[in-house]
Amino acid sequence: MPKIKAVLFDMDGVLIDAKDWHYEALNKALGLFGMEISRYDHLVTYDGLPTKMKLEMLSAERGLPKALHSFINEMKQQYTMEIVHTACKPNFLHEYALSKLRTDGYRMAVCSNSIRDTIDVMMDKASLKPYLEFYISAQDVKHSKPNPEIYLNAIARMGLEPSECLVIEDNENGIAAAYASGAHVLEVASVSDVHFENIKRCIAAIEGT
Repeated sequence: MPKIKAVLFDMDGVLIDAKDWHYEALNKALGLFGMEISRYDHLVTYDGLPTKMKLEMLSAERGLPKALHSFINEMKQQYTMEIVHTACKPNFLHEYALSKLRTDGYRMAVCSNSIRDTIDVMMDKASLKPYLEFYISAQDVKHSKPNPEIYLNAIARMGLEPSECLVIEDNENGIAAAYASGAHVLEVASVSDVHFENIKRCIAAIEGT
């Protein structure tokens, strides 16, 4: 039976309930040019994708001028950070889970399609930074999720095998990336599913204990 040595977390929708924040920030930036996306489209089509990829899709599907990508991306990040500084707070369930996992000897990292600065600030605001070895952002890989590169990089950086790692993911693109990496996967519906008992139950099932 495999022995799980590390837990790799996605961020948005797993450790941080930020889906609405990204939706609101992107629409605020798009709104500067009279464009918006519906909440349905954001959840069904764009969920979990980096902003750069979302803008490329909007250019292909709705004619958003590519010359605007850089400015819209920059404004989206600024609007996101404004929300983060106001709304991002520690979650006891998550602090407890990561603290207990750390005490039990598990190694942990965050692998997110968000940009590096966003991850850094969110993890700091959520008081989860001390439990993590590192995080890998969309800026640190050539191919973002659903490509497995981000998870393969994290596993290699830890010097582990995919069979020794558990990935926690919530959306279609992230789940596809996690499975493609060869790691074990815990699929969650929301941040409230990410708690110590749920994670340990999954590890016990993998290890056959």
